Amino acid sequence: MIISRTPVRMSFFGGGTDFPEFFNEYSGAVISTTFDKYCHVNVRHLPELFDYKSYLAYAQIEKVNSVEEIKHPAIRNAMKWLNLERIALNYDADLPSKTGLGTSSAFSVGLLNAFYTMQGVSKTKRELADDAIYLERILCEEDGGIQDQIAASFGGFNRIDFSREGYTVKPVDFSDERKNELNDNLLLFFTGLSRFSFQIQKTTKKMLGKRTSELIKIRDMVDIAEKILTDENRSLDEFGALLNETWQLKRSISSEISTDAIDSVYIKAMNAGALGGKLLGAGGGGCLLFYVPREKQESVRNALSDLHEVKFRFENEGTKIISNY
Repeated sequence: MIISRTPVRMSFFGGGTDFPEFFNEYSGAVISTTFDKYCHVNVRHLPELFDYKSYLAYAQIEKVNSVEEIKHPAIRNAMKWLNLERIALNYDADLPSKTGLGTSSAFSVGLLNAFYTMQGVSKTKRELADDAIYLERILCEEDGGIQDQIAASFGGFNRIDFSREGYTVKPVDFSDERKNELNDNLLLFFTGLSRFSFQIQKTTKKMLGKRTSELIKIRDMVDIAEKILTDENRSLDEFGALLNETWQLKRSISSEISTDAIDSVYIKAMNAGALGGKLLGAGGGGCLLFYVPREKQESVRNALSDLHEVKFRFENEGTKIISNY
């Protein structure tokens, strides 16, 4: 039995510039981190005693006799690609899908990590990221960027740069003490609104050519954010204010990125003392992240008491196999 554990991510700056349609021409960059909420994929070979060839349990249960019958696109395409049959698979996660935290890409990375391990194949984190990108963007034909697969695979608090030549992953160089301070000043809330990211991504993709100047500004904020984080003499409150700037730019890219309900929550948090924040993921729903000084956090929690707060800590491991027997 193989069990993979893969973290989800929160992206602070640069979202949208990780689309190949943008970074192949202008280059892109993001700053993101993984945190301690995980997707677990449990796989094993299914004995021939059953009257079906594969058993798949995720949000649904599938019992199929051929790979072609599998409804889940990532599982179906991964099994076809790797020539796998007779699989028993169970998937569970610490968070629901459609939260804007990259759960679908974390699943793809963890799925491939488990499948390769089952086959006795060792893959690097870069290879797992590249293969997950190929699985989602080429085999499953889903629109979107490529930062989520990279973050889930590598893990940690990183700056990721994109260009026509490929991508680089560089840990942001700031002290553990400062990183913990930032973690302590971030509050994460689930809006209760769900959406399929690839549907929003289709609209965003269409808008890339019309919103080039906004995306360049969003990309350039990555440099500013990195300087704030790595300069011990600068207040992290500047990071919070910059989150507000990038959110205002991001929501101008497409009318589908935000909604009246999301805007209302955002305004409540800002009025209660948040210095900045953003909706995580493609838009339309999911989780809102806020930077809130400690003395204002209870005020923000009270203002958003109808939402579920997600407690979290940053993590550094990325995808890993936690059981192999």
